[in-house]
Amino acid sequence: MVADICCFVTFVYSENSTDITAISMNFLSGEYECKIDPKGRLVLPAKIKSNLPEASGNHVVLTRGFEPCLVLYPKSEWKTIYDKVAGLNEFNEEYRQFQRNFFRGNTEIELDGTGRFIVPRTMARFADLEKEAIVVGLGNRVEIWNPDRYEDFLIKDQQSFSQLAEKFLGDKPAEAPML
Repeated sequence: MVADICCFVTFVYSENSTDITAISMNFLSGEYECKIDPKGRLVLPAKIKSNLPEASGNHVVLTRGFEPCLVLYPKSEWKTIYDKVAGLNEFNEEYRQFQRNFFRGNTEIELDGTGRFIVPRTMARFADLEKEAIVVGLGNRVEIWNPDRYEDFLIKDQQSFSQLAEKFLGDKPAEAPML
């Protein structure tokens, strides 16, 4: 394990009241070094597995990332994304092309009791996964990377990272999420 962080709280606003109610929500985070066994199986780190939403059970969806990695979504999170993409106008050629490429190769996976699953060969080839992987929790999803390629997609310069943090987080006061 390289680093880990666990849970956060989200707020729900009731339409019938001005009360804001805090409910616990699982948050996938941390960076972990993992092994892929000779049969192509990867075990999710215990911190990641324990923070999968109960509503998803042991069901997750594995898909190709926009970068050369795999992205694993709890089934409940995937449903939200699926609805957005599936809801695009099928009579628009650009939307169809996006849907075709987005849904290509998505696989629903059931984790075993230890959080282990088989990485499909076509997906392992896409992400160049062989014996080792970096598993990174990103809030509502997990990315699975070849360790050598992962480094290529990280910000190396701390000043650049600081500037991005200021750009995306520094100018606005924190707001409670709207649901």
